[in-house]
Amino acid sequence: MKPKINSDLDIVQTLEIDQSSGRRKGLKRWFIIALLVIVTVITILFWKKMENSNSVQYRTQEIVRGNLTVIVTATGTLQPTNKVDVGSELSGIIKSVEVDYNDRVKVGQVLAKLDTSKLEAQIAQAKAALESAKAKLLQAQATVSETRSKLSQLQRVWELSNKKVPSQSELDAAEAAFERAKADEASAKALVSQAQATLEAYETDLSKSLIRSPVNGVVLTRSVEPGQTVAASFQAPVLFTLAEDLTQMELHVNVDEADIGKVKEGQKATFSVSAYPNRSFEGRITQVRYGSSTTSGVVTYETVIKVLNSDLSLRPGMTATADIVVKKVENAILIPNAALRFTPPAQEEKRPSTGLVGALLPRPPRSAFRQGEGISTDKKHQRVWTLKEGQLLAIPVTIGSTNGNMTEVVDGDIKPGMKLVVDIVSVGK
Repeated sequence: MKPKINSDLDIVQTLEIDQSSGRRKGLKRWFIIALLVIVTVITILFWKKMENSNSVQYRTQEIVRGNLTVIVTATGTLQPTNKVDVGSELSGIIKSVEVDYNDRVKVGQVLAKLDTSKLEAQIAQAKAALESAKAKLLQAQATVSETRSKLSQLQRVWELSNKKVPSQSELDAAEAAFERAKADEASAKALVSQAQATLEAYETDLSKSLIRSPVNGVVLTRSVEPGQTVAASFQAPVLFTLAEDLTQMELHVNVDEADIGKVKEGQKATFSVSAYPNRSFEGRITQVRYGSSTTSGVVTYETVIKVLNSDLSLRPGMTATADIVVKKVENAILIPNAALRFTPPAQEEKRPSTGLVGALLPRPPRSAFRQGEGISTDKKHQRVWTLKEGQLLAIPVTIGSTNGNMTEVVDGDIKPGMKLVVDIVSVGK
């Protein structure tokens, strides 16, 4: 009986071992299934997050109603209304200088004097030559009187002698002598006139030895010192520069060719200078010149702005930046220029859902955003974009004037308060 009992125990032990092994295998199978489910859920959530991160976010800005001022900016220099360069027609040595920088002068006031010793000697010589010419004229006049009397006497004798005496040759000689005497008298008169003109020329030069102011104004520059030699051979040297009236000045600015069509006479302008950075000056355009100038390939046109300078704070030569008001629009619908420059990205091609397996499998990389097509080339007819239920919606508009930051809308289905897309904040990858 014992062998049988031992055999039964062995069978029981064997069966118990098999049952324990089966339970372990079942637990392991369920553990693997649960792990696969967790990994699947995590993978799906990860891909959903990636898809959400690929969504586009936009920045918007509201449409407003207000006034629009269109300006044209140009730079230039300040100049006096009338600037006069004073020189000398004579060559010589500067004897004295009567004025200095910033001195106020009047018309006819002496600015400088030349050494006149040479001119005075020439005048004395010219006066002597004039007196000599006058003496020769008296001598010629006496000769004319003498030859006239002799000719008259011969003619009377010839008549009384019944044309017998004197001879014809004597009469002819007397007449010739009389004519020569008259010619000498005319020559002497010419010499007198010549000597007189020479004297007047020297006297005129003497008067020009005093350099006088031709205008009422201020001395801007002085380019001469006492003892300096002035040589006026081919061109009169500039000794002084005078500004007629510094309370009235001109700002000469260079306007770009793209803006010159908007600039007209009578338009207002404001400008600033580096000397007074916190101060704004006003002026008005008085002239838009047709002549152009080209600098480094840029074509500009000179425009003159009249400026009041009653306190004399502005000085000639200052560099100024001017803003010319070319147009004003009141109570207009205004949109930011960034809304006109915005171009929406092209929509990505939608892929069909492939279920759980497709979510788990890697997909090819998404193509980058492509710029939208069909952009209008008409500068006046544009389109802007707004968001409706998270989607971009195009709105055609007709634009007018712009100041570089805001643009007037002439026509379009928009109103103040509406938000327009101006830029893309972020694009997920």
